[in-house]
Amino acid sequence: MSKKQISLEVVNPNAAGIDIGSRSHWVAVGQDAQDVKEFGVYTQDHKEMCKMLQEYEVTTVAMESTGTYWQNLFSFLVAEGFEVILVNGRQTKNIKGKKTDILDCQWIQKLHTLGLLSSSFLPDSTTDIIRTYHRHRQNILKQTGATVQKMQKYLRLMNLRLDVVVNDIVGLTGKKIISAFIGGEKSGKELSKHRYYNIKKSEEEIAKALQYNGREDYFFALKQEWKTYLHLQKQIDETDKGIKKLLKNIIKEDENKKNHTAKKKPINEKTKIQ
Repeated sequence: MSKKQISLEVVNPNAAGIDIGSRSHWVAVGQDAQDVKEFGVYTQDHKEMCKMLQEYEVTTVAMESTGTYWQNLFSFLVAEGFEVILVNGRQTKNIKGKKTDILDCQWIQKLHTLGLLSSSFLPDSTTDIIRTYHRHRQNILKQTGATVQKMQKYLRLMNLRLDVVVNDIVGLTGKKIISAFIGGEKSGKELSKHRYYNIKKSEEEIAKALQYNGREDYFFALKQEWKTYLHLQKQIDETDKGIKKLLKNIIKEDENKKNHTAKKKPINEKTKIQ
């Protein structure tokens, strides 16, 4: 009994495959050794890669979504007029035998030529920009949380139990007390005078909780973390302003978004709080 053979139709005859790396990219425009070339990751390397692809009359390119290394090259190729699809690595990992960069890019090129690769979802440019701002802000918030935990630890090690008498050590009362303490005020009685009116604990109890034990090493560490905290707060404010400006410009350029934007209600002079 003769073996059955299955032939696959070529869907993308002018296809290339790129194996993305941190320091270099391997490009395959065919399955022969001379059809593979390595390029660097600089802008000039991208230009040389485009020149090679144009010489081979490549119209469509497939690459793996490797970390963030693909983003610059992806944008560059799209700007040069190539159709570029970003592929999840799970679609291209089933290679038997020894794995090399050359085999990888040729395998990607073969799969793309046969139309066996599907592009990953990519947001539009506006959404991508907003996402960048949002992720950056989330990272700052995580850093802020870690910094506050360190501040709380050093306060506790100095026997300043601010965490016991206030719910949030970086609330109104907490920040005033920490700022005054770092400014040189070491008396618990004086520090307790920064108590905000809605704090449940009395000044007397707060004063008892803020008895500094004299550890200068922990005091130094607290000052460093306090500076970091203030810097991160400034970064959050700057990021919020950047997001607000971005959204304002997006709405300004889109009539549909303008119509769906809530307008500020006029202030009634009679209802103003005296």
